[in-house]
Amino acid sequence: MSQPAPAWSDRFSAEKLQGVSVHLPSGPLTGEWAWGGSSGEGIRVGIIDSGVDNDHPAVAGTVTQWASFAYDRDSGKTEECFDEHEDSFGHGTACADVIRRLAPKAELVSIKILGKRLGCRGNEFLRALRWALDQNLDLINLSLGTRKKEFYSRFHELTEEAYFRNIGLITAANNMPILSFPSLYSSVFSVACAPQTDQYDPFFYLYNPQPPPEFGAPGIGLDLAWLKGGTLTVTGNSFAAPHITGLLARIRSKHPDLNHSLLKSVLQLTARNVT
Repeated sequence: MSQPAPAWSDRFSAEKLQGVSVHLPSGPLTGEWAWGGSSGEGIRVGIIDSGVDNDHPAVAGTVTQWASFAYDRDSGKTEECFDEHEDSFGHGTACADVIRRLAPKAELVSIKILGKRLGCRGNEFLRALRWALDQNLDLINLSLGTRKKEFYSRFHELTEEAYFRNIGLITAANNMPILSFPSLYSSVFSVACAPQTDQYDPFFYLYNPQPPPEFGAPGIGLDLAWLKGGTLTVTGNSFAAPHITGLLARIRSKHPDLNHSLLKSVLQLTARNVT
C-alpha cells in the first residue's frame, strides 16, 4: 500500500515538473560572457523613487510607463495616478541616468512616491512595490528604505514573492550605519558604495563575502543627471544600487534563462575582488 505524498510533492511529479535549460560556460565566468555585447534590450526596469524626468537628455525618452502613489491628508487615502509625471527632487532621474549608462536599451518604468523633501509614508512605499510586482517587471531599483519595524514583515513578504517570481529587487543600503529594509533581506541585491581610486568605471563593482550589503559599486562624487536638464555631483548608496541594476539588465537580456539565484552567483563570480 503506497503512502500518501506530503504537500507540495506534486510539484515534482513527472506530469508537472518542467525541464530547465541553463547554459553556463565550461571555463571561468567572466564579465564578457555575462554581459558583453548586451544593452539591456527587452528588460523592463522599475524605478521606485522621486519620479524620472523623461525629457532629460540622459534619460532620452526611455520611460514608457508611469505610476505615482501619494498620501492625501484631507481624505486620509492614497491617491494613485498613472499619467506621466515629473521628478520632484532629481533623485530618480539620477538613478535612471546610471541605469542607462549600463543598459541604454532597457525600458524604464517610473514609479513615484518620494516628494520634494525626498520622503514618503511606508504604506505608499508598500503600495508602489505591490503595483510594481503586479506589472511583472524584470528588475526594480529601490534606492530608498524604511527603519520602521512595523513594516518589516510586510516588506519581507513582498521581497520573498519577488524572489520566487524571479523579479530582481536591487536595494540601496542606508547611508548611516543603522538597520533599514528591504536592503537587509537576503532575497534582494543589497548595494552600498565602493570607493574607486581610479577613473570612474560604471562596470566596477565588488562582492562582500560578509553581507549585508552584498555588493559595492560606484556612488561617491558622481556627476549625474538632475533637475531641469542639468547635472549634479552626488554621493550616496542610492547611486551605487542602479549600477548593479544596470548590470543585471544586461545579464538578463543576454541570458534570459538565468534565475534569481544564478544571477547572484554570476555577479559574485565576476566581481573585481573575486579570483
